[in-house]
Amino acid sequence: MTEKRLRIAVRRFDPFERAIARQFADFAAVAGVDAAIDIVPMELNALHATLFTERGLGDGSFDIAFLNTDWLAEAQAGGLIEDLAPWLEKAPIADFPEAWSPSLTGLQRFSGGFWGMPYHDGPECLIYRRDLLEQAGLDVPQSWEAFHDAARALDDPANGVSGTVLALFPDGHNGFYDFCIHIWSRGGAPFDAAGRPCFVGAEAEAALDFLRTLARDRGAVPVDCADLDSVAAGLRFCEGRVAMMANWFGFAALGEAADSPVRGRIDVAPLPKGAGGESVSLNVFWVLAIGAGSANKPMAWDFLRHCATAAMDRITTDEGAIGVRRSTWADPDVNARVPYAHRLDWLHAHARHIPVRPDIVAISAIVDDMIGAAIGSDRPTRDLLAEAQARAEALAG
Repeated sequence: MTEKRLRIAVRRFDPFERAIARQFADFAAVAGVDAAIDIVPMELNALHATLFTERGLGDGSFDIAFLNTDWLAEAQAGGLIEDLAPWLEKAPIADFPEAWSPSLTGLQRFSGGFWGMPYHDGPECLIYRRDLLEQAGLDVPQSWEAFHDAARALDDPANGVSGTVLALFPDGHNGFYDFCIHIWSRGGAPFDAAGRPCFVGAEAEAALDFLRTLARDRGAVPVDCADLDSVAAGLRFCEGRVAMMANWFGFAALGEAADSPVRGRIDVAPLPKGAGGESVSLNVFWVLAIGAGSANKPMAWDFLRHCATAAMDRITTDEGAIGVRRSTWADPDVNARVPYAHRLDWLHAHARHIPVRPDIVAISAIVDDMIGAAIGSDRPTRDLLAEAQARAEALAG
């Protein structure tokens, strides 16, 4: 008898790969199924191209995929993913959705369906080396200006430590998200109430000016920021090579791993704010989605249900990612190892989100181009923003 196999496309990140392997092994043992899993890890751009451009979700190449919530509208519009609402009705998940923060169960609900089960979480926050700030006599920065000043004060090239780091690799991820956060934190809005881009105005100018100034400051950031994605930047912090950063909560937790040189020296705080604004976070998370072309949908759904249990969610955290259930965030053992895990509820309560649009990947690419031009040239900020706005508006025809 031929063994059944589930093929899963995974965002390349060691904790994801370890966790999903352990969870499937437990699923196979508990469910008593003769099955195996093929884990295919990919970087962000390759993952999107494989699943969307090459239609790997629609042609049966993959049964399950890691998708970030920004991609869900594009996947649904393209007929690439399975609506999970009927599966939830036929085989419900115990205590769903009550055991999750509402911010983790809403972005998948649109067009009459539910398109992905939350898997990995961790909004953006300020992650910093508590010991280095204390040694320098610095308070945790609450404004972006204080953040930049602290980064310059903490930059220590003689000991291989950068004051801060930016993740500006053009993958439609952190550069785009940071731009939006900087607008929000200055009292503006990168998208209007109807979800249309708003990349011009005083808040957008201040946001882009700050990012281009910081990215060029060799006394605060490493020279290779344009080559770093969020994972590379986060791992650099966990290696003890960065004093503080605005990045995903999960990297703070990863820094508490037993073999981490910064274990016990980390803390997190709300992101700084700009003039006239407030501290905000960003809610973008990873879900497990079932490919529309999968020939193994019943088993794929059973596996998603298994991953949603409290024990499996705890495995996600134990392997260095961030579980999505409130029980995991409040777990005493988790908080003994990651003393700030309980703050995830607060971060979610203060998080914004990107609009649900099928063209958000194209919009994020426009912002990546704009940031690259800002860092690599002296073109006026206002001109760059106007060009990005025009390009984004043209997408809608």
